[in-house]
Amino acid sequence: MGIYDRLDVRDNCGFGLIAHMGGKASHRLVRTAIAGLARMAHRGGIAADGKTGDGCGILLQKPDSFFRAVAKEEGWMLGAKYGVGMIFLNQKSAHAKRAKSIIVEELVAETLTVVGWRHVPIQPDVLGELARTTLPKIVQVFISAPSGWGTKDLERRLFMVRRRIEKRLQ
Repeated sequence: MGIYDRLDVRDNCGFGLIAHMGGKASHRLVRTAIAGLARMAHRGGIAADGKTGDGCGILLQKPDSFFRAVAKEEGWMLGAKYGVGMIFLNQKSAHAKRAKSIIVEELVAETLTVVGWRHVPIQPDVLGELARTTLPKIVQVFISAPSGWGTKDLERRLFMVRRRIEKRLQ
């Protein structure tokens, strides 16, 4: 067998990456990313409703000030080092409840504190009917690390937690 193995092939029509080399946040970068995304309409199937696609989008880093403002609105105290996880829960309440329970168990096992859960505001009316039937519950979990932890400590623990959660939920 050579380098090529047809079982390893995964089709992708397109991928774009836009970044400021100095790490500066910029609305211009976001506008450019949206323009690029709009030009990738061909990359996946669109259902007959003209609205249901394959879920392409943009990923960007939210500033610390945004998450601290959200936490303040909710009455939560974030530690010096914290994390925010984007969680896509099953629509069925029993499955969602089980997943949240596993997430909390694994975070606590790594001595992380769950500060709170936030329901992410969404606009389901812009989705096609088919997309709405499979729309997950989108929530964020806010997590604080014990005082004295460095960034690498938190990142390593969150990575391990994520892997264990994935394995338990498979």
